Amino acid sequence: MSEDRITQRTVTVVMGIIAALAFVFSFGNVWALALRLGVPAPIAPLIAPMVDLSVVGLLVALRYLSLRGVPAEQIKAATRLMHLSGLLTLALNIAEPIAAEHYGRAAVDAVAPLLLLGWGAVGPQLLRHFHTVAHTAPAPAAPSAPAETAPAPEPEPASAAEPAAPSVTPKPETSPAVTVPAPLLKAARTIADTHKAEHGEPITAAQLRTRLGVALPLATAAHAQLSA
Repeated sequence: MSEDRITQRTVTVVMGIIAALAFVFSFGNVWALALRLGVPAPIAPLIAPMVDLSVVGLLVALRYLSLRGVPAEQIKAATRLMHLSGLLTLALNIAEPIAAEHYGRAAVDAVAPLLLLGWGAVGPQLLRHFHTVAHTAPAPAAPSAPAETAPAPEPEPASAAEPAAPSVTPKPETSPAVTVPAPLLKAARTIADTHKAEHGEPITAAQLRTRLGVALPLATAAHAQLSA
């Protein structure tokens, strides 16, 4: 496995672990905070997963886009939502200890959300830089082998002039006559008359072929019969 792939996977695994730990920390803290604020017991456990799943989804999306080299300007909205989700996770984690005046516990509970905020901002940038480095590294130039020139063939001595064979003129082959069916000839005659009335000149064999939609030898034979 190449070094850049190992580095990308290491950063991805670290981001995933931080997100999982933040989820574990915030789940209990937000549940306790919701119960303290009088939220019904069936609804209290549902508050933390909404924020944490938003963070996880955004981390996965930002990782995918960063590995494909998408510029940061095009994913500003997702990055801002990621920061907002991280801030919500931080606030929900430290609200209950602060309300109970347990400041030491609040400091401990703030570690995972703060790391999540940091990795949410730095992780996609690192992956984007890895993608840039991997695709702009110059490939080692292969040494060019010297072109081998083949020796020029030596001219052969002129042989004695041989008597030229008498040229034989090939006899033109006569193509078999093409029989034009009577309905096709009638249609060709109608087309030829219409063309001459419209354009003032006889129709050609190529034009007749196009109008009839038949093969050129058949159109030529029909044209010859019309011109006879």
